[in-house]
Amino acid sequence: MKEKNWLAPKLHLFIHVLTPVALTNDTPLSLREALLRGGRRKNNGVILTFAFPQRHFTAQPSLSLLSSFLYQLGCGSVGVDFLASVSSYPKPDDKIRSTSLKHFFSQVQGGGNAGNALTCVARLGLNPRLISKVANDAQGKSILEELESDGVDTSFFIVSEEGNSPFTYIIVDNETKTRTCIHTPGYPPLIPDELSQSQLLSALDGANMVYFDGRLYETALIIAKEAACKNIPILVDAEREREGLDDLLNFASYAICSARFPQAWTEAPSLPSALLSMLLRLPNLKFVIVTLGEDGCIMLERSVNGGSDAEEIDIHGLLESLKQRKDESKTIPTCISSVVTKLSANGIGTVFGRLFIGTAEKIPPSELVDTTGAGDAFIGAVVYALCAGMPPEKMLPFAAQVAASGCRALGARTGLPHRTDPRLATFL
Repeated sequence: MKEKNWLAPKLHLFIHVLTPVALTNDTPLSLREALLRGGRRKNNGVILTFAFPQRHFTAQPSLSLLSSFLYQLGCGSVGVDFLASVSSYPKPDDKIRSTSLKHFFSQVQGGGNAGNALTCVARLGLNPRLISKVANDAQGKSILEELESDGVDTSFFIVSEEGNSPFTYIIVDNETKTRTCIHTPGYPPLIPDELSQSQLLSALDGANMVYFDGRLYETALIIAKEAACKNIPILVDAEREREGLDDLLNFASYAICSARFPQAWTEAPSLPSALLSMLLRLPNLKFVIVTLGEDGCIMLERSVNGGSDAEEIDIHGLLESLKQRKDESKTIPTCISSVVTKLSANGIGTVFGRLFIGTAEKIPPSELVDTTGAGDAFIGAVVYALCAGMPPEKMLPFAAQVAASGCRALGARTGLPHRTDPRLATFL
């Protein structure tokens, strides 16, 4: 059952966990915090009190039931995508036809990084909320309706009576398997004063993760500061350099970057050294992931347990040794990891941590349709994995599998899997 008003006064749900609860390192951090901060121990159990309208009852909840009381808050872009699939990208003054006219409804669908990522989160079974802005026009109504139909809470959206909602023209090139995006921003833009303090606190109430796609930065910074005060983990999508992104990254617990971002942002001479530089420059960062399309991803995780006598290893050499361990015959996503060690890069510094390589699924050419939104799907899957307490060795292949599923259909959302998808059965 889904309720939107969790602030009903003097009405509570008392959940008594009657069996012993073991809070180990394998217990999701969000659940551990909920158990420890949201209740008191009694008879080898935990009593939790949650706001719940109109009824009282006692139950023995599973992890999935407890997770239903936790939310993932996002702030960022939404829009409508108008997709045209073509046999090859047109030349100047060309007149060509779309190859996908028979699939009209897949040609027009919701888009935007935050909208796509949180749609993914919702389809995987979590409860995302989204803060963004649309106009009271046909496109704005379509955006809201599509998000709500997928289970994304849009009650914190700002709806302008004037202006236009965001939209994007996307040309999908069947020959090169690439896409070209032409974006028109929404107007008027979201300003921080449109989100009241009470709305902000309500949006954060019960949140165990906050996600930003790097847009709407003025409002995002206000949310980030409040989330940091409440010790809520923050994930930032660092797709490219944007105004305000530096300030937002200072609050980040986790960062997921596009292939070019780490070196562009740090000015480091190589990708491995740039990842190390990011951990040094951002002390709150627990890990950074860089996505590399068909080449998978690289993740650098900070460790707080490194000993002072640990052997120092050059991060470039370590990355090459991990690459040599890849099994090229496997078509499914895999993960190769190092042990915790002291990683260094010349002229950058040292960090105690672990390095991971995640491989991408090798999608047969006949099944690869469109890569639009693949990065958003990957991020949505990582949000789910963090909330579910997946270790990196499981999280990276899971995220790659979710992203690959999305590439088998036109548009960012058509192919996004639900948690019942057979391809995800080994992870969930």
